[in-house]
Amino acid sequence: MRAVVQRVSEASVVVEGRKISEIGKGLLVLVGIKADDTEKDMDYMINKITGLRIFEDSDGKMNLSVRDVAGQILVVPNFTLYGNAIKGMRPSFITSGSVEEAHIKYNLLVQKLFKQEIPFLTGEFQADMKVQLINDGPITILLDSSKLF
Repeated sequence: MRAVVQRVSEASVVVEGRKISEIGKGLLVLVGIKADDTEKDMDYMINKITGLRIFEDSDGKMNLSVRDVAGQILVVPNFTLYGNAIKGMRPSFITSGSVEEAHIKYNLLVQKLFKQEIPFLTGEFQADMKVQLINDGPITILLDSSKLF
């Protein structure tokens, strides 16, 4: 599982001209799921996302998590995080796995995140989404449950 985590002052998702999700201060998380991801991968990712200390404390140091600052999370499915463009110019998405399997895993990830009791919203799986954000910092962190980076 991969995630692009961005500290935002606001973020939203629009589908077919209608705003479906909007948050204020918090994290925009683009999530990619690959075919062999397990619940262990999900638990690792949720722990990292909710625990990342990328918000400033009273001394101006990045020392607080989204939970510490009473922030929100916007989770957006993004299969292209597993796009492989090593060969040629057109990315391959083979490692993303089937749409059905990824949808099931994404829903499980959302259920697990719900148990964290941090306010969150989601994008819409397999929709053409327009994601808007104001990246605060800018702060952008890449996560990979296989610990490739």
